[in-house]
Amino acid sequence: MILVSPKKHLNHPSLPSSVDLNGSSIALSPAVRNLGVTLDQSLSFHQHVANVCRTCFFEIRRISSIRHLLTEDATKTLLCAFVLSRLDYCNSILSGSPNYIIEKLQRVQNHAARLIFRSSKHDHITPLLQTLHWLPVQQRIQFKISTLCFRNFDLSSPSYLSDLLDVYSPSRSLRSSADTRLFRIPSARTKTYGQRTFSYQAPSIWNQLPHSLRHSTSMQSFKTSLKTHLFPH
Repeated sequence: MILVSPKKHLNHPSLPSSVDLNGSSIALSPAVRNLGVTLDQSLSFHQHVANVCRTCFFEIRRISSIRHLLTEDATKTLLCAFVLSRLDYCNSILSGSPNYIIEKLQRVQNHAARLIFRSSKHDHITPLLQTLHWLPVQQRIQFKISTLCFRNFDLSSPSYLSDLLDVYSPSRSLRSSADTRLFRIPSARTKTYGQRTFSYQAPSIWNQLPHSLRHSTSMQSFKTSLKTHLFPH
């Protein structure tokens, strides 16, 4: 069991070391793993990102050892299966994280891209990612959250997500009220526990998208236009 609390309270002497539940004493842990995600007491996800990076670099080294036997396409397929899939798994929980957290994952993606083309670490990474049609890590997170928001309007979003989103409806008729595809951004007092929640991050990311993009007619056209919009220029 894990007790989530602001970091300044975690070392408080009154903090219990265990919790009694139905007569059983359950020790508190500094971190727990649930559905492949490591949760720590301050929800910093430092350990989770460290675990992802360690596993990804292990897979990159394994693929690197046989790179001379592989074509570029085969190498890309392996890296998508064993590395990018791990970078994308539950990546929406990292929205709003400090840049240094995202940069750790970006280094993993950069290594993977350079392995495909056998390029030097000094080569600029953006052209390689564009050739591969790989969005950078930060943009991949935004892509994931934006598609989840779009599903709210085509009624394919699960209720446990749609319940977290409040469609904006102005109290009086305004010129902007014709845009019915906006979400209300809830107030948040803290950056860690408030501004990093899905209910805050999703509306913030979605509302910044261009009007034409938010009003795409299908999921496929939305994804295509969104990817073009998010690619660094």
